Amino acid sequence: MGLADASGPRDTQALLSATQAMDLRRRDYHMERPLLNQEHLEELGRWGSAPRTHQWRTWLQCSRARAYALLLQHLPVLVWLPRYPVRDWLLGDLLSGLSVAIMQLPQGLAYALLAGLPPVFGLYSSFYPVFIYFLFGTSRHISVGTFAVMSVMVGSVTESLAPQALNDSMINETARDAARVQVASTLSVLVGLFQVGLGLIHFGFVVTYLSEPLVRGYTTAAAVQVFVSQLKYVFGLHLSSHSGPLSLIYTVLEVCWKLPQSKVGTVVTAAVAGVVLVVVKLLNDKLQQQLPMPIPGELLTLIGATGISYGMGLKHRFEVDVVGNIPAGLVPPVAPNTQLFSKLVGSAFTIAVVGFAIAISLGKIFALRHGYRVDSNQELVALGLSNLIGGIFQCFPVSCSMSRSLVQESTGGNSQVAGAISSLFILLIIVKLGELFHDLPKLIWLVTFTATILLNLDLGLVVAVIFSLLLVVVRTQMPHYSVLGQVPDTDIYRDVAEYSEAKEVRGVKVFRSSATVYFANAEFYSDALKQRCGVDVDFLISQKKKLLKKQEQLKLKQLQKEEKLRKQAASPKGASVSINVNTSLEDMRSNNVEDCKMMVSSGDKMEDATANGQEDSKAPDGSTLKALGLPQPDFHSLILDLGALSFVDTVCLKSLKNIFHDFREIEVEVYMAACHSPVVSQLEAGHFFDASITKKHLFASVHDAVTFALQHPRPVPDSPVSVTRL
Repeated sequence: MGLADASGPRDTQALLSATQAMDLRRRDYHMERPLLNQEHLEELGRWGSAPRTHQWRTWLQCSRARAYALLLQHLPVLVWLPRYPVRDWLLGDLLSGLSVAIMQLPQGLAYALLAGLPPVFGLYSSFYPVFIYFLFGTSRHISVGTFAVMSVMVGSVTESLAPQALNDSMINETARDAARVQVASTLSVLVGLFQVGLGLIHFGFVVTYLSEPLVRGYTTAAAVQVFVSQLKYVFGLHLSSHSGPLSLIYTVLEVCWKLPQSKVGTVVTAAVAGVVLVVVKLLNDKLQQQLPMPIPGELLTLIGATGISYGMGLKHRFEVDVVGNIPAGLVPPVAPNTQLFSKLVGSAFTIAVVGFAIAISLGKIFALRHGYRVDSNQELVALGLSNLIGGIFQCFPVSCSMSRSLVQESTGGNSQVAGAISSLFILLIIVKLGELFHDLPKLIWLVTFTATILLNLDLGLVVAVIFSLLLVVVRTQMPHYSVLGQVPDTDIYRDVAEYSEAKEVRGVKVFRSSATVYFANAEFYSDALKQRCGVDVDFLISQKKKLLKKQEQLKLKQLQKEEKLRKQAASPKGASVSINVNTSLEDMRSNNVEDCKMMVSSGDKMEDATANGQEDSKAPDGSTLKALGLPQPDFHSLILDLGALSFVDTVCLKSLKNIFHDFREIEVEVYMAACHSPVVSQLEAGHFFDASITKKHLFASVHDAVTFALQHPRPVPDSPVSVTRL
């Protein structure tokens, strides 16, 4: 009892000490504004839901201007062809088109065999769809036409519906080929209908869910599938038709079982052709800098093999299978067999999605590299029309080829004109020269397949993507983007469209997304940012580059002119010339030092400038927007509220880097705010911070960033303003 009485005062004293310490801490932490909960905040800011616009009303509006805009949107050739710079681009497009056609010819013949069709239909598929894409496509660098993975997918359909043989009894090859052509052309029409329909309902966003790591996981499987499909041509074997699960395993087992039946002449021909293609590829890689265009190994092998086959009679003496009759001229259009639609609908949808994913992925790679945009929905329509019209003219489904696209770009291709030229060259082959390749052996194209395999997707991937779309499309594909303004007398920022009293800070743009930024919506985030800022960033950058290039050309011409005059006025005496030159060089160095001192001095004086300081601190070289006569943004700083970011991936890092690059190009400094600690750690792990983007650009809150931007309207001190665009 006494023990309890003794401990009581001590416990009370300790409790009082803790309470006093807590009160002291409360008094130490205070706010300069009233503490606001959400209810008070909405009352103070006069919150109200943003007015909703009904998009369907604009869709139903009809006018001459809207009809013309729709025509230009769905027929892009009317937009870019009248502005086509003939002097600058035509020669490059001509050489590029011929180079692509040289590759297109052997690939068209070989890929038709992959699809289980006579080779001439590969030539048809290299002409009609390519020319249609020239009219409707928006990518300037992809090469539309036959593609190995697409051909294998078509071949699995044609062989299942029109098999090689029934119960080990041979069937009429003419009737079999006719049936397969009908199946392939009907499949192409159905694929085209799917793609056009999906494009018109703006289904192009589906490609954003085909992330780079996910897609590359299927590349090896596609390569193996293409390789195995060619084994029967390499060894000269006649195999049974296999389809469904484990069909690839059954094919390999049958090839191994029938290896003793291989034809020596066919194996030797394939081996020689493969060695030639590998050697030519190695030469192209080694002499890439010296050669104006790659050595056409496929065409040289094709011509050589045809000549040797005809001269030595490989078909009759060594039983080497040859391509056979290639009829000259075009075929008339044929209506699709609608009775096959029910059997082909599943395969058609799969091929439609896979073909589009391949084309748009390559298109975006080249567009990012060359600084233009591709419209994913219009690309879907263009590819669909290529397959739809091509199917009517007995073509099989096509997409685009990585190897031909790289050649089209590297040989100087600048626009879709290169594709049109290649299609016209193929037309010449079809009309006049096709019969010359009658004796061409069925070669294996190992190097071609290796170079053209990219981003393959099978049925399982398509199903997985569709399933994931149903789960996350609403939450991540359509976030709420907003420009934030400051609520009066607070350091709180809210959407100016919802809070009427929230006002944008003059000279500063604050942008926020309600969802995290990752590979599926990073492009939409960048597009929404540029749209909400009210500045055509891409146009300003393009115009700035053009004007700067023109300035450089004028300076170069002036220097060349001065050099020419200097040479004409130079004295023939060597000594006097040397003295004069040295003197002029010393004067130039002295003048440069004085100019640098003046620039440093003027820069020091400008440190205290406010809104106009950013313009004045630029070097007086005429590279600013104002000096170039271009419109300037009405804000000097952009703040990205990244509070919604829960993680970052490589695509997000690249998008943020590109935002820094693009806005700095138009003299707007970029800051980030409200990043969570795990996100900052991921930014560091992804090497986001460097000499041009440091942690000085990252703030704990939006208000801190706004305050800093107003105090420092120029870029952050000791930080370069240029950053490489990814």
